[in-house]
Amino acid sequence: MTHSPPPGMPRARIPGPQQPPPPYPRIGAGLWKRCLGGGLAVWALAALATYTTRHTTLLPTLILLGGFLVPVAFVLWAYERHGRDLGVSAVLGCFLTGGALGVVGAALADPSLLRPSFATSTAVGLIEEAAKLGGLVFALRRQPAIRGTRAGLVLGAAVGFGFAALESCGRAFHAVASDGGTGLRTLLETELLHEPLTSFGHGLWTAIAGGVLLARRRPNGHFRLATPVVAACLGVCLLHALWDATHGIAIWLAARLSGAGLGRELFAQGYPPPSGAAQEHLFTLFSVGGLALVALLGLAWMRSLAHRGSSWRNTP
Repeated sequence: MTHSPPPGMPRARIPGPQQPPPPYPRIGAGLWKRCLGGGLAVWALAALATYTTRHTTLLPTLILLGGFLVPVAFVLWAYERHGRDLGVSAVLGCFLTGGALGVVGAALADPSLLRPSFATSTAVGLIEEAAKLGGLVFALRRQPAIRGTRAGLVLGAAVGFGFAALESCGRAFHAVASDGGTGLRTLLETELLHEPLTSFGHGLWTAIAGGVLLARRRPNGHFRLATPVVAACLGVCLLHALWDATHGIAIWLAARLSGAGLGRELFAQGYPPPSGAAQEHLFTLFSVGGLALVALLGLAWMRSLAHRGSSWRNTP
């Protein structure tokens, strides 16, 4: 039996059915844009202040922002567009844990300790990609439900970008330390010209390998080293090697076409810069064109994997 309130008194509002909380935190659309734009503004202000005052107090800020800004923006974009069902913990764990383990494992492949050659680039690519995949496997070892091509693409990219962020910070620190701790110009050139391309490459290669690996993950969480997985790993290692060797290949092609008559010694000399206007133009053409070609091959491969992976939890 219901009782009506006295005249003049408002009726009490009966709360409606409560909606269950979403399985993942709500992150506003376009957060990656705000993160990238705001981070670039802070980085530019820090660079201007450091250049004006000549103080080294803001150098750690420049190194960390320059190293993490682009990778974090890429990971946020991937999470907003394709990775909300995976959860923040999985994406963040792959970015931090997988990236850190990949950097530690790839420390054995320091190019400065090896003689420059295409074989060296291939060995470096093989070790780095194996280290990043090992980091992905470790980060997902206790999450057997996460499998499928699209999950592998997103989480593989997260590992690659985490690797790229930490490696970029190391390169930036080396650029400063090698110039007596005051090489601001070297630091800025490294972070503006080198790091965005490097981050993109690392994220792309590991996304491809991760997509193939998780597409064939067993329902109980075990990873299978199937033939397509091995082929994908070797393929991304080859793309990685071509990406790293583009500089030397461009120099060799420019020298050959300009009649300089230089051969394999270009690699042995550590990729010396070209001399002469004609060689410089050819070098720029082959260098930029080579990077673009390798990137397009990787993007086409990744898009084909994304089209074939119609769900987050594909069965092999």
